[in-house]
Amino acid sequence: MLRATFLHLSGIGATGESTLWRSGVRDWQDLVRRLDSGQEAPDRLARWRAELAVSERALSERNVEWFTLRLPRSEQWRLYPTFRPETAYLDIETTSLSPYEGIVTVVTVHGGGTTRTFVADDNLEELPACLERFDVLVTFNGSQFDVPFLRVRFPQLQPPVAHIDLRFLLYRLGYAGGLKRIEARLGLGDRSGVEGIGGLDAVRLWESYRRGQSSALERLVRYNRADTVNLEPLTEFATTELSRRLLAPLEDSGPSLRARH
Repeated sequence: MLRATFLHLSGIGATGESTLWRSGVRDWQDLVRRLDSGQEAPDRLARWRAELAVSERALSERNVEWFTLRLPRSEQWRLYPTFRPETAYLDIETTSLSPYEGIVTVVTVHGGGTTRTFVADDNLEELPACLERFDVLVTFNGSQFDVPFLRVRFPQLQPPVAHIDLRFLLYRLGYAGGLKRIEARLGLGDRSGVEGIGGLDAVRLWESYRRGQSSALERLVRYNRADTVNLEPLTEFATTELSRRLLAPLEDSGPSLRARH
């Protein structure tokens, strides 16, 4: 999807990008060929040619930040298929809905071939260093909840430069509601052993753990890990479906972009 994206080029918005797709310009190479054919005005020709060259260099260098700064926040999901190896899925548990009233109790980071869980008063301080390894962050409602909480807990935190909030991505596809409801509708994710547990239960489990019930922490960690790991198949679904819907008008006029990108 990233090579089919033109929004990061100067002067191209959603309408202009769609126009390019419909005209047969399906990726950066197609646009270069169009520029070579002299179909564009001289000022755009020079500007876009230079920007495409920099785009190729940024992609070869795996420079997520370069693309993040040039794409609208709502379109950062387009980075995911290309930068999947640099992606971290994250979910947190807290004792309150306000970062100024509650604390972060448990955090899981899934990505890069590992799944790590951080617990308050144990290894939570290691979380910022873990996140520094990644360039793309995936959460569910994390822009409104998880990240603000973590910024209060860790004022010097440097989260991954790109952030894909699945709550809003899935809403664009017609899936509203909480994470577990959407999982059930799509038949995605695994909640074996933590069925029926919700946010309030997570608070109670932490309180039970603080009163000395070690099994409560084990259950809380398992619940948090399910919330986190289940984000991966949801991200795969959402980015694939959004790509399909965006590029569907082209399917009758040539090879599927989904197969090429």
